[in-house]
Amino acid sequence: MPFSSELPRRIATLSVHTSPLHQPGTGDAGGMNVYIVEVSRRLAQAGVEVEIFTRATSSDLPPTVEMAPGVTVRHVHAGPFSGLSKEELPAQLCAFTNGVLRAEAARTPGWYDLVHSHYWLSGQAGWLAKDRWGVPLVHTAHTLAKVKNAQLAEGDKPEPKARVIGEEQVVAESDLLIANTLAEARDLINLYDAECAQVEVVQPGVDLDRFSPGSRSAARQRFGLPDDAYVLAFVGRIQPLKAPDVLVRAAAEIVARDPELARKLVVLICGGNSGSGLDLAALTSSLGLGDVVRFIPPQGGSALADLYRAADLVGVPSYNESFGLVAVEAQACGTPVVAAAVGGLTTAVKHEVSGLLIDTHDPHDWATAISGLLHAPARRAELAAGAVAHAQDFSWARTTDGLLAGYKAALAVHRSRLLEVAGL
Repeated sequence: MPFSSELPRRIATLSVHTSPLHQPGTGDAGGMNVYIVEVSRRLAQAGVEVEIFTRATSSDLPPTVEMAPGVTVRHVHAGPFSGLSKEELPAQLCAFTNGVLRAEAARTPGWYDLVHSHYWLSGQAGWLAKDRWGVPLVHTAHTLAKVKNAQLAEGDKPEPKARVIGEEQVVAESDLLIANTLAEARDLINLYDAECAQVEVVQPGVDLDRFSPGSRSAARQRFGLPDDAYVLAFVGRIQPLKAPDVLVRAAAEIVARDPELARKLVVLICGGNSGSGLDLAALTSSLGLGDVVRFIPPQGGSALADLYRAADLVGVPSYNESFGLVAVEAQACGTPVVAAAVGGLTTAVKHEVSGLLIDTHDPHDWATAISGLLHAPARRAELAAGAVAHAQDFSWARTTDGLLAGYKAALAVHRSRLLEVAGL
């Protein structure tokens, strides 16, 4: 891909279904929200102005909010403010796209140099904005329907055909596809017929200043956890895809077969219900784990870092992850991760160095791996040191540098095409 030394002056970032202002771990807010927030701030610091378009979900929201110097969030009216699920949003794409195009129409021609869309819904709007403004479209999928449908949790709903078709269209129309990992890049090429030169791997990062080792005792005091407890933590949305039920069922096996661990085991579930839902409280009750499993709402800032520090292990049993920010954040805090060997988690976690990767979602296998580590403090200490070292390979500064290189390349290709069309 040709390379240009010129940075875009201003980009339109599209995030239809979730706002970067929302708390991750609630509703549809998750790692994508963190990604957009972190890279937008750093892009602005590098001299690229960022305007983020997202659907308004309350009549009380102002039209624009300055999220950070050089970063503006624009709330677009598209459908009712509440009561719409993510699955119902395709019907509002026309209204959303109209709001995006109107924002540009009120400016001088050429206001935006580039569009970066996140998730397939945003890609549909980005495709039209690209054609209307005559600028490159950069797209990050974050998750892919064909991959999700191949790795569904029991009882979860498959992604609809309309999404599959929509993703195929966005891939075909994008000038550059940003993949979080090599595995995702291969999926885009093999499952969606993306051109190899069209795909760039730019790994997400972690805030290494916020997420760093600290006092476990102080962290446990913050959450009311005993110093001598064995703490297994889950952080994320409570839904079948994220599979916190696997950890709860594994805990039930540990309690049944290991009285020593049972007396001190605490499973900390941090997150909110999302998507098709998962009645984790009912499952906990049915398994007799009311004294073992604790539920807390989603945490942010220093509280989230302390939650990771408070845990002996963090479990990430998802059926699919394009990357797995929770895993890297936990490791940066010095907490080993036990994760499913799927998608981007095989990149986020270094097996036997920063944690363990489990090939199944069988609670028996998870119970065996978790109890083995809880009984081996020296091994956990080795993994903790490996976790901190592994996490240093990921930073938002590195992610931003990768995006800037991709933007420059996409602009160079776009300008070459314009010159070719003009016969110059």
